[in-house]
Amino acid sequence: MPDYTLIMLFLVIAAALIFDFINGFHDTANAIATCISTRALTIRTAIIMAAVLNFAGAMISTKVATTIGKGIVDPVNITQMVVFAGITGAIIWDLITWYYGLPSSSSHAIIGGIIGAVITHAGVSALHWAGLKKIILALVLSPIVGTLAGFVFMIAMMWAFRNKAPHNLNNRFRKLQVLSAAFMAFSHGSADAQKSMGVITLALLSYGYIQTFHVPVWVMVSCALAMALGTAIGGWRIIRTVGRDFVKLQPVHGFVVETASAGVILGAAAIGMPTSTTHVITSSILGVGLTKRLSAVNWQLAYRILWAWVLTIPASAIVAGVTYLVLSPFLGR
Repeated sequence: MPDYTLIMLFLVIAAALIFDFINGFHDTANAIATCISTRALTIRTAIIMAAVLNFAGAMISTKVATTIGKGIVDPVNITQMVVFAGITGAIIWDLITWYYGLPSSSSHAIIGGIIGAVITHAGVSALHWAGLKKIILALVLSPIVGTLAGFVFMIAMMWAFRNKAPHNLNNRFRKLQVLSAAFMAFSHGSADAQKSMGVITLALLSYGYIQTFHVPVWVMVSCALAMALGTAIGGWRIIRTVGRDFVKLQPVHGFVVETASAGVILGAAAIGMPTSTTHVITSSILGVGLTKRLSAVNWQLAYRILWAWVLTIPASAIVAGVTYLVLSPFLGR
């Protein structure tokens, strides 16, 4: 007789790595859209740089992975089917928003997917409300902090270089933006790859492969590689939305956006807070745009993005719940 629990474990790991791969091309825009739109880097160079630094960033810590793996539900009360359904819900929502070019949050999607699967399996009481409050608070605050960081940093730059000629200033910042884009790519890897690390570790603990919650090195490497490969594929639809359609950016604006965003993301990752890199950088772009004038922001597009953000957790939760109901009779609960 085949070991169905082992088969489910392999399915969960495969699904989590696919999610990480999709996260890579879905969120490529987070690191490189602004430097491409300002012509600081060519598309090919920007993608290669982002892929390498996404991998490097994913290897520096597992604090966010621990928050995701232990903060939503007690690992001893979760099954392989729950984890698999949760990841599937996140993947489907990510693909829908990618198709329409909307920069929704993969962080929200995986959290919503796990919540939906857990509720369908064991009810609302199975959730860790204290951990969820911490996670959701971080995700809600990230766009607010991102907007403020972008706005304040841009005002400071405008004051510091108020007597400089715009043409010469942009030429200098076009070079500096290569460094800020690299900083952003590294921070993206440090935050987003850890979500899949946490999910895979949750599945390993449920199976009995490990006895306490800790992320094995092979899980870290696998998730980092999957995200780097996804980044290398590139998400052109979202790159166009974030880098060109939302706010028209000059090199100095791109430098401010990437530096402010990376600072917020790395600061949160250092204390295990799972911020949304998509929310942070998009809201930082909004903050920079607001220093120009209100009309500098494409508000119609901003509303579309906002709705994608609002819907992500409930939508991915519903998809995950339906997936659990459909597949559990065949694959087990």
